[in-house]
Amino acid sequence: MLTIVVLAAALAGSSMASSNIASGCSTTGPLSCTSQGSTSSCCYETPGGLLLQTQFWDTSPPTGPSNSWTIHGLWPDNCDGTFKEDCDPSRDYTGISSLLTAQNATSTLTFMNTFWKNDPDDGTDEELWEHEWATHGTCYSTLEVSCLPAGSPKGAEAVAFFETVTTLFQKLPTFTWLSDAGITPSNSGTHTLASLTAAIKAGSGFTPTFDCDGSTLNGISYYFHLRGSVIDGEFEQINAAETGTCPNSGIKYPPK
Repeated sequence: MLTIVVLAAALAGSSMASSNIASGCSTTGPLSCTSQGSTSSCCYETPGGLLLQTQFWDTSPPTGPSNSWTIHGLWPDNCDGTFKEDCDPSRDYTGISSLLTAQNATSTLTFMNTFWKNDPDDGTDEELWEHEWATHGTCYSTLEVSCLPAGSPKGAEAVAFFETVTTLFQKLPTFTWLSDAGITPSNSGTHTLASLTAAIKAGSGFTPTFDCDGSTLNGISYYFHLRGSVIDGEFEQINAAETGTCPNSGIKYPPK
């Protein structure tokens, strides 16, 4: 059985609320990937109830601050590990910067401009944001347009998505947790998967998934179940549901 605990007081006792809308959902209902019962899919994330907060460590070319990982996304995997993508092309919003600005989420946009970066070889930051929303954000049952409060502006669910992702990311300081264990970026030396995992578990209480390009560390995923809505629900962390792509030893963690 997976051990479950609320990630931190900042997540447990308060909502992940958007500045614009509220879901109206209770945070005392069932966790995603448990028996749904009579709970509405607006307040119970289904079928994608296994949520992954994914982060990049990009070094070639480097992206984001040298002392921080960057956001990749927040993905709703199905409870059995399968997943859907691109669930509603009618909501493939473009101009995410303009959408956030128009709905008074400029502080979120400012944060994204620093910590949610695309590899320049793959496109602009805006293109990454559009991709993450269209590919993954449109697959959340709790972000369906029919679940929003009456009178919500167009794209309000996407704004809530970006606000939730950035808030959750700030509770997962990968660079700090690794550094606290003496694991810092270097062009010399390597690490074992066990030491990386132990460092993150010491900080968060749970095991993540690490991903590598060959033997070079470039990604991490944190796993959650959700109580309530993505808009303002409670994320409860669990141990990683699968293994990543890193080898057991000889892992490089180069500086940006």
